[in-house]
Amino acid sequence: MSQPSQQQTPPGVTADMEPRPDHGEESYRGSGRLAGKAAVITGGDSGIGRAVAIAYAREGADVLVSYLDGHEDASETRRWVEDAGRKCVLMAGDVADPAHCRAIIARAVRKFGRVDVLVNNAAFQMTRDSIEDIPDEEWDRTLAINISAFFHLAKAAVPHMRPGSAIIGSTSVNSDSPPPQLLPYNVTKAGVANMAGSLAQMLGPRGIRANSVAPGPIWTPLIPATMPADQVEHFGEDVPLGRPGQPAELAPVYVMLASDEAGYVSGARIAVTGGQPIL
Repeated sequence: MSQPSQQQTPPGVTADMEPRPDHGEESYRGSGRLAGKAAVITGGDSGIGRAVAIAYAREGADVLVSYLDGHEDASETRRWVEDAGRKCVLMAGDVADPAHCRAIIARAVRKFGRVDVLVNNAAFQMTRDSIEDIPDEEWDRTLAINISAFFHLAKAAVPHMRPGSAIIGSTSVNSDSPPPQLLPYNVTKAGVANMAGSLAQMLGPRGIRANSVAPGPIWTPLIPATMPADQVEHFGEDVPLGRPGQPAELAPVYVMLASDEAGYVSGARIAVTGGQPIL
């Protein structure tokens, strides 16, 4: 299974993708598993973040969606959340800025009174063939968005979390099987997994759980926006299931980790990789 050859300007737009990703708009059915919870999702305007926002809303959670500048995508996510009868707060801005990370949490607390679930999902990557091709600024920005933001968000959120709250980081199969063309991204995704493991131990005595999800190749706007067109065309073909995953196929894992049903799940790293094992 392949996609048409295509490219976009980062961070990419859902409406310009062919085929359009499935975020569970027509398929996800909730059952009250997150009733009464308040969640913050970074990178929630599109891709995995949108699928998680839709699923959380249909499970009964109010959601703050943090995003960079994809206003059209963010508005579409809000529509689906509100159609589920839940509150949706949109907050544009750059999580590479620590002050903005703190502002995201502060706004969630003002709107919801607390933070029950933090999903650190926003990410940046760029394909480069050699280390000499990676600009210093790109290295710094990748680390700021993908890993430093996780620190600043968690640090700001924890004081507003009660026992039973959950922190979830989006890592990647790349942290175990790093393709050389995505060196900075690979490093940060290993860091996300490590941070989640550290937080699980640090916050366990406070009743706060921390876990991570390791996606394989998932069809999101980041792919046509950051990979050469020929790689996009064959994206996901090399995993055992022979295709890229859809964002909707990640959402149930994020729901489980946020729910009270996962009360003894902390320090875990769950693979959603189309059959490619992680260590």
